[in-house]
Amino acid sequence: MNSPVPPPTNRLPIRMVLRRCVAFLGGGEPAVLIASFLFLATGFAFVQIADAVTDGETNHFDNWAIRALRSPDNPAMPIGPEWLNEMMRDATALGGYGCLIFFTAAVAGYLHLDRKKHLAQVLVVSTVSGYLFSSLLKAVFQRPRPDIVPHLSYVASTSFPSGHSMNAAVVYLTLGTLLAASVQRTSLKIYVISLALFLTVTVGFSRVYLGVHYPTDIAAGWMAGIAWALLCWLVARFLQRRGQVESPVQLPDEQEAMS
Repeated sequence: MNSPVPPPTNRLPIRMVLRRCVAFLGGGEPAVLIASFLFLATGFAFVQIADAVTDGETNHFDNWAIRALRSPDNPAMPIGPEWLNEMMRDATALGGYGCLIFFTAAVAGYLHLDRKKHLAQVLVVSTVSGYLFSSLLKAVFQRPRPDIVPHLSYVASTSFPSGHSMNAAVVYLTLGTLLAASVQRTSLKIYVISLALFLTVTVGFSRVYLGVHYPTDIAAGWMAGIAWALLCWLVARFLQRRGQVESPVQLPDEQEAMS
């Protein structure tokens, strides 16, 4: 007796699904695959931090970290010399709306003048959508600001995640990837990305130093901001492959066509 023939199925083999995913993400291009992995990793990290904060598991560490940056005898006095306090105020301004809007507008204007109008639009959409996403997350979690030390900077919104940290990651990492894509030397690419990361980390640390955020607010802001910047880069890369967005650096044939 012949064995029964299994009914047909519409399920695709796992190997074929993986091949299609790789093809969609850039045909196996290493940078795209690494960015995709980092996007998933940072997104997962944000979820884990948010879950721990919601359950109150980080309260002891958060309070200890903020208190450790103040004088034991006077919680209103941050540790370190007076110039460090002033530098932290300057650093936190790099994550404020004024600086972020200025840098975004300056680079978008340059791209527009350089005949990369669609790339300029992607940059603006990435930063504006990142701000809206940050505001949405704040509205969802509604975490109060730290109240164990006096604030050394004016704040008006909720605490989780840090808007300064998230928006700084979105803007500076997006600008960093655009600039890194326009240079050829690997050392210059590493330098540009490292500088973007340094600015992002500095902004985040300044918020804890000034007593307006918990460390977990900063970590969550970094993870959400990096994930958003990576997502926007992946979308821009996909559109570039379809010819709908210009590349940050012109290819030789494009330069000849414009000459």
